[in-house]
Amino acid sequence: MPAPGQSTTARLTPCVSQHLVSPACRRPRISPMTMLKDPSKKYRPFTPIQIPDRTWPDQIIDKAPIWLSTDLRDGNQSLIEPMDAEKKMRFFKTLLKVGIKEIEVGFPSASQTDFDFVRELIEGGHIPDDVTIQVLTQAREDLITRTFESLKGAKKAIVHYYNATAPSFRRIVFNQDKAGVVEIAVEAAKIVKRLAAAQPETQWGFEYSPEVFSSTEIDFAVEVCNAVIGVFQPTPANKLILNLPATIEGATPNNYADQIEWFGRHVDRRDSVLLSLHTHNDRGTGVAATELGLMAGADRVEGCLFGNGERTGNVCLVTVALNLYTQGVDPQLDFSDIDAVRKVVEECNQLPVHPRHPYVGDLVHTAFSGSHQDAIRKGFAQQDPQGIWEVPYLPIDPADIGRDYEAVIRVNSQSGKGGITFLLEQEYGISLPRRMQIEFSQVVQKETDRLGLEMTAAQIYGLLENEYLKANSPYVLKSHRLQEENGICNVDIDVTVGGELRRKHGTGKGPLEALVAALPLSVEIMDYHEHAISSGTNAQAAAYIEVRVNGGRPLHGIGIDENLTTATFRALFSALNRAMSQAEVQAA
Repeated sequence: MPAPGQSTTARLTPCVSQHLVSPACRRPRISPMTMLKDPSKKYRPFTPIQIPDRTWPDQIIDKAPIWLSTDLRDGNQSLIEPMDAEKKMRFFKTLLKVGIKEIEVGFPSASQTDFDFVRELIEGGHIPDDVTIQVLTQAREDLITRTFESLKGAKKAIVHYYNATAPSFRRIVFNQDKAGVVEIAVEAAKIVKRLAAAQPETQWGFEYSPEVFSSTEIDFAVEVCNAVIGVFQPTPANKLILNLPATIEGATPNNYADQIEWFGRHVDRRDSVLLSLHTHNDRGTGVAATELGLMAGADRVEGCLFGNGERTGNVCLVTVALNLYTQGVDPQLDFSDIDAVRKVVEECNQLPVHPRHPYVGDLVHTAFSGSHQDAIRKGFAQQDPQGIWEVPYLPIDPADIGRDYEAVIRVNSQSGKGGITFLLEQEYGISLPRRMQIEFSQVVQKETDRLGLEMTAAQIYGLLENEYLKANSPYVLKSHRLQEENGICNVDIDVTVGGELRRKHGTGKGPLEALVAALPLSVEIMDYHEHAISSGTNAQAAAYIEVRVNGGRPLHGIGIDENLTTATFRALFSALNRAMSQAEVQAA
């Protein structure tokens, strides 16, 4: 145990031998227990950029920037469990589907997994002709050489290299003066240019990042980049990308915009370089900094879908793109099925998207307040389908990104009617997932409209039972047999369809995947939740599943049983039967 006043962190500091470390390393690191009354004694404010005639505040963003996704590099390296090759390929194909044309696919000199993934993309023919892959490397000859080895045979590729330029990094991390930093950047540029010339079959692009640009003296950032420009000799037809990252967001976004405008005014050959933005979100203003940076003249935006990335994340490409969309600007990216994109990102990153995340969160189009609901309903009633969007509280038409109107205007229809979710949890131990609450609220709304009365917990449960638990037509699961061996599941099921018994077999990595494989329909699992309803010998499990059948709209199902697998299978058949029933109604 640590001594009184000594933190556990200090005890675990990797000072293996007190004889081999400096006195500073031996000192315990004690964190303050309260915030400082005078933080100016510990933290210094940023220094504003002096531009009396700045022009960016008067600019508007009237066209989409060049987009670069760094999900597979910056985003991947920030994950607790980095993506394997299968997930990276799935993510890559999702980025293609969205329409992103420049994708940073890895750091091949630092990771064999990344190296192999780049090779698979090239040798497997996975890169469309209009898409350019990008890779990152440090400014070291051995790493740059390894990077070019990974790109052999690529049709188009961008080599992105960097070295840190900020004072604290020069002093603390690298012990370099300004001249040394410039020399590193220039020598690496020469190596990149030479190795590219040795592989003329590839259409090369080059990108240089003065890392920690936002904390670097602005005149020195220009000096380093001008030296790199002098090596590459870019032209208007073959531009050099200069990435100006807010590696650590340390100022208000207007200061970042000032940095971008000042840089653009003083850098050499402005018509032959692309200014690229790579903002992080340490201060929570990554989107604002990116938008103001575009107003200040930047050409390109680097970021991740839904804002994954180191610390507080990279800028969210989805938010920036849809912000443009809601201003009447075509972002040249397609988020027509934003929930499907989110599903892939969540599964590959193993991180949830926050329910309040702009545009995609489960609750962002949801009105819990009665007055908000009233305004939204009136807005929908008066909205001209061909006119300018003017529905109160909704900055975007949810239908444009694949969202359902009913979920928007009736999600809180239980307000004043006893609280659907609360009553089901308290009286029956049923805890509906968020999106299922939205769906089921429509069932309750219709019944309360018909009765004109409040509903009791028993009545609400009765609706739940009739809508989901008794959804047993046309498919009735009679029995199932499950075998698991070496991570593979085999399922045999007996199902009656219209009274006729049918036997099916399916194989998958889990019971649910195997069951889906046994079905004669196209079933896509969108979401799944489970929990115990009670404890002890009479415990039951509840399973909730959201599916899309034959490409239709997502619908939920519920299954309850003492056996979790049986509950899960019943939930799937519940959703399947509801989907088939509603399809028949719509067809009729």
